[in-house]
Amino acid sequence: MSSASLFEAPLDRARKHALEYLHSLEDSSVAATLTWEELRQRLSYPLQDGGMDASEVIDQLVADVDGGLTGSAGGRFFAWVIGGSVPAALAADWLTSTWDQNAGLYVCSPATAVVEEIAGAWLKDLLGLPEAASFALVTGCQMAHATALAAARNALLADRDWDVEKRGLFGAPPLRVLCGDRHGTVTRAVRLLGFGTDCLVDLPVDDDGRLRGDVLRQALVESAGAPTVVLLQAGNIDTGIFDPFEELITIAHEHNAWVHVDGAFGMWVAASPSYRHLVAGVERADSWATDGHKWLNVPYDSGYAFVANPEAHRASMSQRAGYLTHSDAARDQMDWNPEHSRRARGVATYAAIRQLGRRGIADLVDRCCGYAADIVTAIGALPGVEVLCQPLINQGVVRFLDTHPGATLDDHNRRTDAVIASLIEDGEAYFSGTSWGDMRCMRVSVSSWQTTESDVERTIRAVERCI
Repeated sequence: MSSASLFEAPLDRARKHALEYLHSLEDSSVAATLTWEELRQRLSYPLQDGGMDASEVIDQLVADVDGGLTGSAGGRFFAWVIGGSVPAALAADWLTSTWDQNAGLYVCSPATAVVEEIAGAWLKDLLGLPEAASFALVTGCQMAHATALAAARNALLADRDWDVEKRGLFGAPPLRVLCGDRHGTVTRAVRLLGFGTDCLVDLPVDDDGRLRGDVLRQALVESAGAPTVVLLQAGNIDTGIFDPFEELITIAHEHNAWVHVDGAFGMWVAASPSYRHLVAGVERADSWATDGHKWLNVPYDSGYAFVANPEAHRASMSQRAGYLTHSDAARDQMDWNPEHSRRARGVATYAAIRQLGRRGIADLVDRCCGYAADIVTAIGALPGVEVLCQPLINQGVVRFLDTHPGATLDDHNRRTDAVIASLIEDGEAYFSGTSWGDMRCMRVSVSSWQTTESDVERTIRAVERCI
């Protein structure tokens, strides 16, 4: 028996279980139904001395996690901006694990290196970014921020005759990051990079959550000459709001600041003729971060960083050693991202773009935006519901009011959290809560290619039932 034949039975079992799971998403609870204690009891086997048959391992694993998975791969999951996976991306991700390539150097896997190179060019085209920009395919938007801000650190300190890759940050001119609304992944990125959270300067935003030009200009003038990153947002995590890029990037560049755009999901509106006006001017920034597992609907482990200054990007990441074999012509991925050894994550992105095409991605964006508006409008028409943000794109915010006379803010907050908990327990749809100032709210986030009009109708009935 060849070693290859040993894979046949467990892979057959995995395929069977995978298809059964995908088919079950239509009728299963979107929320996990098992408790932490139940999952621990199921999965906590003693570490055994002997092994098990591979097929038995797969069968037992599937049985034990049943009831402990959320239906985020389906069409009625509306929490945390999580999409599913289009079929070509999922199948390509299986092949990525089968091929088991180390996608750190071209020489380790020539085909997957070229796949990633082409996928990066396609992504820049779809997102309307400069053709000459460098890119990195990383684990998610968290590491996309870290990668882009490492390039910013290199460039800003090099302008002040400080080689940060050689000398580190001890004694370096302190960097600062001017922010309007910001996501927690940016905070973690500046910690990882040694900026420290004291570098974050939170600037006031307008009533819609946008950073204003006069506020940014004043902040830049107040500490002129300091190495500065200006953080702008393409799609606020709650409201989907976009900063005015044309105005703010012009102001930032007048003061020699580096502009980084957090476009975790909102950058994808650039692929839609109906919505790309929202990112007008964003191509003039210095770096950008976005995710593929959100709106492109590829499996996790698919974040994208782009940098307008390839020299700063490469200088912040590249590594040379005698045991490595580098290509003089092809693209070595480790020159552009934080990892040495890495899986060939570009294959799933390549496959998704091939399946959908430019029009398919635009249609995906448009449908999600339309369904988000439908859900928020219908929920908002129910008694005791207040719409706080009608979707600009695929994000909306509502809250559920305590209708008793004299109800306080705390009462409304408790009511909102109770309805969200009831919806999760109901299992027909899944939403997450958020805080907007002092108010507890429910965020509606539609990101999946699988969401249909039927899913929208089922979701609205579920909300009506739960309130």
